[in-house]
Amino acid sequence: MAKKLVIKVTAGADAPERCSQAFTVAAVAVASGVEVSLWLTGESSWFALPGRAAEFELPHAAPLPDLIDSILAAGRITLCTQCAARREITEKDVLDGVRIAGAQVFVQEAMSDETQALVY
Repeated sequence: MAKKLVIKVTAGADAPERCSQAFTVAAVAVASGVEVSLWLTGESSWFALPGRAAEFELPHAAPLPDLIDSILAAGRITLCTQCAARREITEKDVLDGVRIAGAQVFVQEAMSDETQALVY
C-alpha cells in the first residue's frame, strides 16, 4: 500500500461531485494516517481563498470547509502556481497553511517512492 497519496483536483463548483470526491478522499486518507498532498488546480483553485469553500454546496456531502480543515491539520494543500497567476491569487491571499507551487514540485511528489497519485 502506498504510504503517500498525492491528489490533484481540477474540478470546482463546475463539477461539484468530482470536486467533493477529491476532498473527501483526501480527508479520509488523512484520518486513516496516510500522508496526503492535495493539489488545487483549475476551478478548485478558488478554494484556496478564505470563505470560498463555505459557498460550495452539494447535498449529502461533507461541508468543504470541514474537509479542508481536516486535510490541513495533518496533510498539505498546494495551489498550482499557474492556476493562481491566472486568477491573480497570491500567497498573501490564500488560507493559512496553503502553499503555492508548480508542476516540478507536483511531479517530484507524485513520482516519489511508495506514492499513489490520483486526479479528479
